[in-house]
Amino acid sequence: MPSRPVPQPTPETQHFWDGTRAGELRLQRCLDCGAIYFPPRPFCPACSSGDVEVFAASGRARLASFVINHRPAPGFEAPYVIALVDLEEGPRMMTNLVGVDPVPEALSVDMPLEVVFEAVSDEIQLPLFRPAGGSAS
Repeated sequence: MPSRPVPQPTPETQHFWDGTRAGELRLQRCLDCGAIYFPPRPFCPACSSGDVEVFAASGRARLASFVINHRPAPGFEAPYVIALVDLEEGPRMMTNLVGVDPVPEALSVDMPLEVVFEAVSDEIQLPLFRPAGGSAS
């Protein structure tokens, strides 16, 4: 099976990838208006301020939406779950679910989730989510 595509960090996203390697999901917060956002960028998407900070998120989320993909893709074994998750801190994130059967009966909108990390290279660990209290597959 072909390997999964590996993200390439940029200066704007390096803090995020350093965090995943350390086992943290890092977000940014605007120090002017308080907005918390994802994906990473050097300015606040709510007020355009450049006065932002990076912080470690809780790693907790709720399932907002999902699709079960049955088509093969490089680095994935079909079927697999593509999900939108609402992070406890507020931002929405696209990810994959692990540790749960990829069938509709095993998934429910608003189910509690927790982040886990999967190494795809020496430098990159992808944040994935599993049912809270579960074990990653």
